Amino acid sequence: MKRIFASLALAVSMTACGVSQQQEIQMGQEYSQQINAQLPIVSDPEINRYINVLGDQIASRTARADLPWRFYVVDSREVNAFAVPGGYIYVNRGLIERTTQMDELAGVLGHEIGHVVRRHSIQQMEKAQGANVGVTLACILTNICNSQVAQAGINIAGSAVFARFSRQDELEADQEAVANTVRANISPQGIVTMFRKLLDERRTRPSAVEGWFATHPLEEDRIDAAQRAINALPASARNGTRNTTNYNSFVARVRSLPAPRQ
Repeated sequence: MKRIFASLALAVSMTACGVSQQQEIQMGQEYSQQINAQLPIVSDPEINRYINVLGDQIASRTARADLPWRFYVVDSREVNAFAVPGGYIYVNRGLIERTTQMDELAGVLGHEIGHVVRRHSIQQMEKAQGANVGVTLACILTNICNSQVAQAGINIAGSAVFARFSRQDELEADQEAVANTVRANISPQGIVTMFRKLLDERRTRPSAVEGWFATHPLEEDRIDAAQRAINALPASARNGTRNTTNYNSFVARVRSLPAPRQ
């Protein structure tokens, strides 16, 4: 965490004159290295191969296909996923284990890819002021702002920071997710089924999914908007792949890992 806050100067200097794509990539590489050193990243080669193949299948068809996209599985039971500027996508094991078919996982990846395509984190940085820039980004990417140490850092910076995207950002990422999955010949319906699954779990076991809802504001009307976008597509676009044997093997392998420590 200390190393993440040490990147304040980089974030501030970039924000002063806007962030180019090359600067975004450089920033993403630095944050990704720090995150990978601090989070329990799954090292299983088959798991890593699958998540990167599926992620690349989606990201390579976006308007930002030229980014150095990388996809990681975090060995955490917390249900969450997040995107780092420059094309670094993280999905927690707890979320993967709640998917039941490939298009649900693809929908989550498509959504996080959408945040990068729309440069939502970069836009937040460009609107922020002074030292709060780096703190804001650290909060958004790692959810470390729940800790007392991080809260102290925020207070020193001068104001509270909310570790979540705006409702408009989320709606835009949902629309990107629909387009991203369709271009990859994957059914976009998994976006809706996964979101409904998370909403249902919030009603029955809210503590199990609080991490997701803390960083991804999600209500029924947002799901309805995604469904309307899907319904507006021609039938051929809606009927992409929903599941594969490779996905089934991937999820079984994830579930066979030793229980996560966190």
